[in-house]
Amino acid sequence: MEQAIGLNATCGRVPGIVRTACVSYDTADWAGELLRAMGDDPMALIILFVTSSANAAEVIAQAAAGFAPTPVVGCTTAGELTGAGYTEDQIVAMGLPKSHFRAKTRLVPNLDRFDAQDLIDEMIRNRNAMMDDVPDWHHEFTFLMIDGLSTKEDALTSELAVGLGPVPLFGGSAGDGTRFEHTYVLYAGQAYENAAILTQVRTRCPIKVFKSDHLVPSSQRMVVTDADPGRRIVREINAEPAAREYARILGKDPEQLTTFTFAAHPVVVQIGGQHHVRAIQQVADNGDLVFFSAIDEGLVLTLAEPRNMVDHLEQEMTALTKSATPDTILGCDCILRRMEAQEKQMTVALSDILANNRVVGFSTYGEQFNSIHVNQTLTGVAIYPPEDEKAHDTIAD
Repeated sequence: MEQAIGLNATCGRVPGIVRTACVSYDTADWAGELLRAMGDDPMALIILFVTSSANAAEVIAQAAAGFAPTPVVGCTTAGELTGAGYTEDQIVAMGLPKSHFRAKTRLVPNLDRFDAQDLIDEMIRNRNAMMDDVPDWHHEFTFLMIDGLSTKEDALTSELAVGLGPVPLFGGSAGDGTRFEHTYVLYAGQAYENAAILTQVRTRCPIKVFKSDHLVPSSQRMVVTDADPGRRIVREINAEPAAREYARILGKDPEQLTTFTFAAHPVVVQIGGQHHVRAIQQVADNGDLVFFSAIDEGLVLTLAEPRNMVDHLEQEMTALTKSATPDTILGCDCILRRMEAQEKQMTVALSDILANNRVVGFSTYGEQFNSIHVNQTLTGVAIYPPEDEKAHDTIAD
């Protein structure tokens, strides 16, 4: 994968409403450079996307002290999205100015034991408080960052659905490059494993939360006949050993299944009339398939085939910019998309599209969209200038 070359703290971006900046993680005064690049306007919140090459605990401790009194949240990544597109070894900052945003954050410190009703009650209180604070602002979204190795994304997102009301949610699972060893969310000066951060935002900027993948369901279906949903393990497909049956369907040797095979031939499930990707992480030593999302017995999986990633991303960005140009797009992009782009030598072309459309964010170990945890997907929020700050027509709902 390419690493960003010659980026300064502005990441090659013209300053907009949302302030974004990035620096190499080994920059001596990285916090100072980020602050200088983002400007002096008071911030409601700063979000950090931190390369796994950095020491996450040290980064958040320095950020909490250096950016005070602004609250700082963040997570580790499987790669970063900056003004240069796909990059690596960066610390990326996104600042939400108080002139346009209000934000409330909540740490979920232990994903093995959380009180869903308590979280929902606090989400409702936070939303009401922000409505009272800025009653003339009418746009809202919820952003979730969660430990990408916790295996608790499905459980948390499904529980939170009741508390979302009309507010769209999106998010990403924290990454660890391609190591899959330790992933962290960052909150109040500390780095946490097996935890999540909920960020509720109210803004005067029109927004559009979206989900996009370049996969087309085929006619080839298979049934999960033996699984361990809690561990995201599938033992049997069509009453046959899982890896062997998956390979047979693909016409491949079970011994030759790789991460790139899984990225090129994922499976999807149909939920609410839409398909959602359930990506395979690896083959266990005993021939089981380990997934990035929970898979239950009796579930019907449909083999999917990829469209051209470059053409598809261009179309998706065109749709988001059709009626107005976003100030910034906060994106959560699956590591499997990044790996597929590398394998197919599309990284540069995709980076150009992401950069041209002002996408900033990180590569993830999974993505969330409303109440569903998905894989091999790009989720995010497009943030548009308010009516009194742009000459374009309003965006379509």
